[in-house]
Formats: sequence, structure tokens, C-alpha cells
Amino acid sequence: MDLINNFWQLFLLSAPWLMLGLLIAGILNVYLPANFLNKHLGKEGFWTTVKAACIGAPMPLCSCGVIPAAIGLRRAGASKSATTAFLVSTPETGVDSVSVSYVLLGPFMAIIRPVAAITSAIVAGVLVGRETTGESTESSSQASCCASKNKPEPEKTSCCSAKRPIPTEPKQSSCCASKQVATPTQWQKIQQAIIFSCNKLLSDTMIWLLIGLFFAALVQTYVPESFLSQWGSGLLAMTVVILISIPMYICATASTPIAAGLLLSGVSPGAVLVFMLAGPATNIATLGVVASELGKRAVAAYLVGVIGVAIAFGFLTDYLVAQYGFVVSPMMGHEHEILPQWFSWVCGLILMVLMLRLMLKAMITRLHATGKRFT
Repeated sequence: MDLINNFWQLFLLSAPWLMLGLLIAGILNVYLPANFLNKHLGKEGFWTTVKAACIGAPMPLCSCGVIPAAIGLRRAGASKSATTAFLVSTPETGVDSVSVSYVLLGPFMAIIRPVAAITSAIVAGVLVGRETTGESTESSSQASCCASKNKPEPEKTSCCSAKRPIPTEPKQSSCCASKQVATPTQWQKIQQAIIFSCNKLLSDTMIWLLIGLFFAALVQTYVPESFLSQWGSGLLAMTVVILISIPMYICATASTPIAAGLLLSGVSPGAVLVFMLAGPATNIATLGVVASELGKRAVAAYLVGVIGVAIAFGFLTDYLVAQYGFVVSPMMGHEHEILPQWFSWVCGLILMVLMLRLMLKAMITRLHATGKRFT
């Protein structure tokens, strides 16, 4: 019963942010012009990655909400490096998480946390971009070999095309195209965004979201906080924190109170920072989406960039605290909910209905497909 209860509580906590991410993804798909993405986020490169990391850093999306937003960005024309940088920087930090970090962990952690998040996003994006360029060069070389073998075919097509320049069908299609250029209204665009988010994006991310929430419920049920606090500081503590944070499904804002509790129980500030960076960015749901949308080779580059930078900033944090006496102290005088409970319940019920609708739709299509086979 505890496992089911924790799963439902995590589902309710993530539902509003997931729906916000779906809405943002739909808006990006409808309103954001392809020329803008091709110009700023469409090419692989360092400055494109920096732009994507800076765009995603202030957005108040958690690890569940950033997944549909990143998929929408990718399918709207963003490059792999830009999508990776956005996917890392958005859940690791945000305007809301920085303010909560200032209250619960002090000003030093509120400053170094977004710096580390943007740096890890840039490094992960550059590494994934290198994997992409390697794959593209191989595919281009194979294409050139195939093209060299098929040189005589264009001559045949050119002869056939020379015999058919006269038909009037292109003119008719151009007239029809001119009639269909009517710009949709704002209400129609909003409808398109909602339909795209509630159908295509949600169906693509629903399975990984449920898997991530289930593993998060397992960790929350069977792994106590004292297991983390007993490791103290150093590389071993950071490694244990990373191994625990990978199956967790937690956003940057929600990870801050847990980090404050770990800090009180004896975990070093560096290990706490590693937890706040690795937890939101390396959960199972995010890794599954990276593998499906960016390729399996990109998962290794993604993990190397995120975990490597997190450990480096963890050691840097411990060094600065010990050398210069920066104060990292939680101020847990009072707690307050970020969102009202009734709003989380409403979003959770709506999201559950949408998921059940997609499941029933998939079952009906499978039944029709099997029926056609037997007939």
C-alpha cells in the first residue's frame, strides 16, 4: 500500500508540471516559426548549444514537464545538441528553484546551482553534437557511394521529364494552394496546440513517464534518507547519490527540500549539489526519451556530460566552502506548498483521463488490426 500511495502522490505532484510542459510543447509546435528554430537552434555547434541552455535555464519546468517540451522542440526543427542542452538545463534549474535554493540552502548554493546547470547542459549538448556529426559523416559517405553507382538513372528521368512539361495540373495545384493559405485564427491555433499535446506528445512520453514515476516510488518507499547521509562526503558519497538519483523522478524545486534535509543529516554541500543536478536530469524517463529521440549513442554522451560536470562542481563546491568559508545552511523555518492541493488533484484527474483515453484508443486500433488479419 505504501508503494501505491507514494506512486499516486508523485503522480499528483508531477501532473501540473507535466501538463504545463505539454502546453508549452504544443505552443512551440504551433506558434514558433521553423525559420527561427533553424536559425538559432537548427545547427550543431557551441553557440547554438549555449543559446538552448540559456533559453531552458529560467523556465519553471521539472523533469516530467521538460520531456514533452524538448520533444516538441526537437520535432519543430531543433538540432540534437540544442535539444540536449534544453533537456538538461531546464529541469536542473529555474527561477522557482533558485528562489527556493536561496531560502533553504543560502545564497552561495543559489548562485552556483544555475551556473553548474548551464555548464552541464552545454557540455552534454556539445558531446551529443559530436556523436551526431560522426553519424552524419558516415551516412553521407554511404550516400555518396550509392550515388556514384546510380549515375545513369538521372539521364532516363530527364528524358521522361522532357516529354512532360506541358500538363496544366501544376497550375491547378498552385491555384488550390493559394486558396488554402488562409491563416488560422488564434482560437484555431490554440486548438491545434492542445490536440497536438494531448495526443501525439502524450502518447510518445506516457510510458516513460509512468515507468519513471514507478521507480521513483520504489526509491521513496524502500530507500531511507539515512542511507544517503551515512556516506558523508567525497567521491564515494557523490557516486552513491548519483546511483540513487538516477531512478528518482524529481524536479529541481522539489529536490531542494530533500537536499536541505540531506545537508542537515551530514551530507557535504558538494554531494548535495550533485544530487540536485543529477536527480532532475538523469531519471529513467529522460534517458528513455534521449534514447528514442536522439539515438542510443547519445545516451552515453548525455550521461558523461551531466554526471561529469556534476561531480566536478561538487568538488569545486566543497573546496570553496572549506577554503573561503562560504555558508551553506538550510533555513527551514516554515514550509509552504508551491501549488494548492486541489489544483494538483484536478490536474491529476485530467491527466489520468487523457492517458486512459490514449490507452483505450491504442487497444481499439490493435483489435481492429488483429481482426483484419483474421478476416
